[in-house]
Amino acid sequence: MGSGHGAGGRRWAASGVLLALAAGLLAAGTASEYDYVSFQSDIGSYQSGRFYTKPPQCVDIPVDLRLCHNVGYKKMVLPNLLEHETMAEVKQQASSWVPLLNKNCHIGTQVFLCSLFAPVCLDRPIYPCRWLCEAVRDSCEPVMQFFGFFWPEMLKCDKFPEGDVCIAMTPPNATEASKPQGTTVCPPCDNELKSEAIIEHLCASEFALRMKIKEVKKENGDKKIIPKKKKPLKLGPIKKKELKKLVLFLKNGADCPCHQLDNLSHHFLIMGRKVKNQYLLTAIHKWDKKNKEFKNFMKKMKNHECPTFQSVFK
Repeated sequence: MGSGHGAGGRRWAASGVLLALAAGLLAAGTASEYDYVSFQSDIGSYQSGRFYTKPPQCVDIPVDLRLCHNVGYKKMVLPNLLEHETMAEVKQQASSWVPLLNKNCHIGTQVFLCSLFAPVCLDRPIYPCRWLCEAVRDSCEPVMQFFGFFWPEMLKCDKFPEGDVCIAMTPPNATEASKPQGTTVCPPCDNELKSEAIIEHLCASEFALRMKIKEVKKENGDKKIIPKKKKPLKLGPIKKKELKKLVLFLKNGADCPCHQLDNLSHHFLIMGRKVKNQYLLTAIHKWDKKNKEFKNFMKKMKNHECPTFQSVFK
């Protein structure tokens, strides 16, 4: 996954990837819905057993902390519960998770993540309930696997309280209506056509291409995509000599629908990342110059500078 650094080796490299899913925020209700009670754990106060250059402080959640800006409360504690000491570090880390919210893999995703990245201001830290972590993990990791990611060590659920006061949003026995198996759109194909979301996705991806597709086959549970014409927008790990024989894979996509691939007569914007020796497709859009949002994306793409991050998921 990745190696820790600083603060006892538990702080993680900043990240601007994940899932390279289209970004979007999941409404998480108001602070009154959260389960905050007095704290009785042996986890201790923010200072306990840690060495920070600055004392804990209560600060506004900035607008550009996209993961948590609309979470339902306005202020957060720094350092946070993932031991990020600066707002810059919080933003870098949190940015990799923003796209996951748009996939609606679990109703508690934002509450769970923000309880760690942007904890509410209290005199003592309150961690998310273990069952909430497990519920979010169990619902979201299958979506993450379409993009070659697994639940990271930094969010391992057994480190969170089980029988203690903790943060929750819904009762642990609440059930969610699950989507019918076999009809759910492949997550990399289920993207919002909004210029800002595409730009965020582009920044989160390792490579991006404008391409025509020659053929799509099923292979070992994946969709294998054979390009016909390719114009690189961002090469990343792809070497120029590899472009000619480039093959892409839609991971675990053999049996889920991807409506963009129903008609191969169009040009497509393809984004992705390299996992082991495979190039995975993590987003696909029809290249549509007539579409207002896509036109806005093309304009923004010319001048937009993506922040540079290392991946927390590698």
